[in-house]
Amino acid sequence: MRLHPLVADGLIAAALTTVAVLLGTEAVAQGWRALDPLAWTLVALLTLPLVLRTRAPVTVCLAVHACWAVYVTLGYWPVVGSFGPMLAVYTVASLRPDRTAAACAALLAGVWIYAGVFSGTGSMASVAGQAVGFPLVLWRFGYVARRTGELTLRLRAEQADRARREVAGERVRIARELHDVVAHHIAVINVQAGLARFVFHTDARTARDALDTIEGASGEALAELRRMLGLLRADGVQGADGAPAPGLDQLDEMVARVRTGGVGVLLRVTGTPRTLPPGVQLCVYRVVQEALTNVLKHAPGADAAVELAYRAGEVTVSVTDGGPPEGRDPVTPAGPGGHGLIGMRERAKLYGGTIAVGPRSEGGFGVRLTLPTPVQAARRGDTPRE
Repeated sequence: MRLHPLVADGLIAAALTTVAVLLGTEAVAQGWRALDPLAWTLVALLTLPLVLRTRAPVTVCLAVHACWAVYVTLGYWPVVGSFGPMLAVYTVASLRPDRTAAACAALLAGVWIYAGVFSGTGSMASVAGQAVGFPLVLWRFGYVARRTGELTLRLRAEQADRARREVAGERVRIARELHDVVAHHIAVINVQAGLARFVFHTDARTARDALDTIEGASGEALAELRRMLGLLRADGVQGADGAPAPGLDQLDEMVARVRTGGVGVLLRVTGTPRTLPPGVQLCVYRVVQEALTNVLKHAPGADAAVELAYRAGEVTVSVTDGGPPEGRDPVTPAGPGGHGLIGMRERAKLYGGTIAVGPRSEGGFGVRLTLPTPVQAARRGDTPRE
């Protein structure tokens, strides 16, 4: 349970007052003058102002030292009133700059020596050693406390800044996910809608199949949009409804969906399939999805090939197309570059992989993604069978 600073300071002041009262009752036994009402009043003025020590440390320090000097001048036992000034010096050192702390430490040393000289008891060498040693120790402890507080505040600021960056990065990731989902399904819907309109009056069966594909693609798009938005309210790779994120087991469905858009897609898996982390599976799935979407948009009618290879310590996926059919010009993007390619590179970098994107020497376009896999998964047997 954390106490309010004022309450904590009040408890400390009460504790010091109690200690001073107990010591005051032993003054006569130690050969000093008995404490009278004036002395008890001065003792209270030496300790009770410490309630405000964190709010006005310098003022409190000056006040308690002035009271202590009066207390010593009246011939009372100096030890009884020493605790308040010592705590006041520590407080100044922990809250104020070094120059202010040094002045207050010097003040404590001066009053300490004054008490030794005025009382005339004990050796001055011992008094001088205490007058130097105690203020230095209090100053050092206060300095360490101040530096620790400054470092703590800096750490909290860095943690807050890191949290803001993580939130921004999460928003970018969600935006990239939404881009992949919407771009893919809209491309399929666009192709099927054009096909349905073209054969609407001549081939009702084909038009009906195209509309069925549009219905399925739009439904899947809505489901994935809900899943992505659910990530904003739930932890992990599952959506708020508990549905798993797309993985490699859904590649066949995606390829079949793209085939309905007029792209002949061949899916080939080599090596020994094994279970991969959900994040790696999602990365592979999204890269293949974006690559096939680009084929739909920029090379309609082209044939494409997707090859998923499980290798020792890594998984590789490549998506290639042969370019648009002869006599059809490729559809070039309007801008200098798409967000999809940037997203693919960011995904590969996120999981420590590499990606190569660009035109092929034999024609068409290609995407090749390589991701490392966990050592434990690699040891379960992934000898390539190609």
